[in-house]
Amino acid sequence: MIRQPFKARTSEELVALLGAVATAILAVIIIATLYFGREIFIPIAMAILLSFVLAPLVGLLQRIRVPRAIAVVSVVILAFGLIFAMGSLLASQLTQLASDLPRYQSTISDKIQSFRDTTAGRGTLERASGMLKDLSKELDKPKDAESSQPPNPIPSLKAPAPLSPVPVEVRQPDPGALESLRALISPLLHPLATTGIIIIFVIFILLQREDLRNRLIRLAGSHDLQRTTAALDDAASRLSRLFLIQLLLNGTFGVVIGIGLWLIGIPSAILWGILAAVLRFVPYIGAAIAAAFPLALAVAVDPGWTMLLWTLALFLVVEPVVGHVIEPMVYGHSTGLSPVAVVASATFWTALWGPIGLVLATPLTVCLVVLGRHVERLEFLDVMFGDRPALSPPEIFYQRMLAGDPTEAAEKAEEFLKERSLSSYYDEVALKGLQLAQADSERGALDHERLAKIKDAVAEFASDLADQDDRPPPKVNATTDAEATSAVESVAEDAPYENLPVLGTSELLPEWQSEHPVLCVAGRSLIDEAAAIMLGQLSTAHGLKARVEAAEALSTANIFRLETTGVMIVCLVYLDLSAPAHMRYAVRRLRRKLPQATIILGCWMKDIDVGGLERLRDGARADLMAASLGEAVKLCIELARADKPSDMATKPEQLSATTAA
Repeated sequence: MIRQPFKARTSEELVALLGAVATAILAVIIIATLYFGREIFIPIAMAILLSFVLAPLVGLLQRIRVPRAIAVVSVVILAFGLIFAMGSLLASQLTQLASDLPRYQSTISDKIQSFRDTTAGRGTLERASGMLKDLSKELDKPKDAESSQPPNPIPSLKAPAPLSPVPVEVRQPDPGALESLRALISPLLHPLATTGIIIIFVIFILLQREDLRNRLIRLAGSHDLQRTTAALDDAASRLSRLFLIQLLLNGTFGVVIGIGLWLIGIPSAILWGILAAVLRFVPYIGAAIAAAFPLALAVAVDPGWTMLLWTLALFLVVEPVVGHVIEPMVYGHSTGLSPVAVVASATFWTALWGPIGLVLATPLTVCLVVLGRHVERLEFLDVMFGDRPALSPPEIFYQRMLAGDPTEAAEKAEEFLKERSLSSYYDEVALKGLQLAQADSERGALDHERLAKIKDAVAEFASDLADQDDRPPPKVNATTDAEATSAVESVAEDAPYENLPVLGTSELLPEWQSEHPVLCVAGRSLIDEAAAIMLGQLSTAHGLKARVEAAEALSTANIFRLETTGVMIVCLVYLDLSAPAHMRYAVRRLRRKLPQATIILGCWMKDIDVGGLERLRDGARADLMAASLGEAVKLCIELARADKPSDMATKPEQLSATTAA
């Protein structure tokens, strides 16, 4: 057996490996610290969240000339006064509920009995239950209960009865006054100490906000003070507004639920209203958990089922209205977290900090995501937990073409077309995706099979969008898809080729009314052919039907067999600048075959200036130059329109200069 030689790792790989190991060790240390130090970190986390909620109120008092220290202390005293009042109200409600529970036992028993009476197969269930009870008694009986007793030699005399044990009761002496006081105070020490720590930290954070911000800037990177300061100020204001709105909205939800339960007749309605407001901070399941308690109590209180149905209807109406109508109007459709991140964060923080972690999971994760969006070193937090796509729109398009999934790409494109034009999508998303493919091809990462797969996927994608014209969208229904929204945000509403006209047959010159007046030819590679396919589909969407030819059509053997009937313009497509000689020879061959046609050289590479494009056009001796799909279509439209100036058809150089300007 011949062993393969060991492949030595490069220094870059070793550095990356050591970095990954160090990151993993650091993550374990942080998680362990959060778990074992939860008695300290929970008050700090609650203080940070409360400071975000109270900061706008402190700012409001400062704007009316109240000194900062007085404003902070006043707001903190008011906030914790409300919290303590709510806690005492909860305690009284719980005490009343505990005293009333024995009264509901008979109602529950009657309902259970009525349910059993109406259940099909009642006799069978009862017999099965009785049989199981008898078997349980037999199994519990000791095996040697009878054999352990000695036989009685005199049948007429009875054995003496066994002696029963004498019960012994141990009485503790009455505790003194000091012991009673300690037993009363000891359960309250931990909550009071935690509350005191929270109050101290809230006051400290509100008084030292700027100093804490500067220290965070120092940790995050002080090389760009202006950008980092603006980012952190924006993050703080966004979080303060978000948490304050959430608090007000969830508090209103709790008030509505409490009033509704009081009108229905549920006992301790204030308790369930406060519980609903608190649990609504828990995503997805918070409202369901809050509804479970009053629903169970409705079953126990009402001999019938009316109260249960009314309680269920209350939650089924109020929660969707708040979650799907009011919340989107107030602060958008989501908190900025992906659904997977919400579930993962809830699981993580609950495992670390218990029920308090479940309530704090979403606010804490929102803080991390906002910091990740504004601080470069923490960007990984936004990538991991944010609701924005992890890849850019061109990267997503390229990935879908690589995976051979053009149908999903077409679906996302249709969402994009609700707000932007087809030209903008092709230029800002699809073409940039093909530029990524060209870069991978140049460094040898794509073989011929993968290139052919990308080209076939683009052809199917363009076919799926064949029914889409390029008229300005009505903008009646905005897209709600996250990926499409990201793509829309990357394209300005006043993009250069956002509103190109769609020509009808009557608007075309007679010679442009042939079957295929536009011929799109790939320059060298399959990526060029994919770009030519997109150009052909976009040209057809504007009323100029196009035909696409592969790069093989430019060879000496194939150029003279090329079908050119009715062709008025030839678009030669390149995504590679490495072969200007190939461009020159391709234009020369096309000129021989189509002496009357206008030749547009489309060079669609990243980071190329106007001067470089003009030099390429002059070197290749093409008539016109286009730096994007939209520009190429615009040139075709201006050449084909019947109402254009008379000198445009004979002077393509003038048209090129006008377009460049």
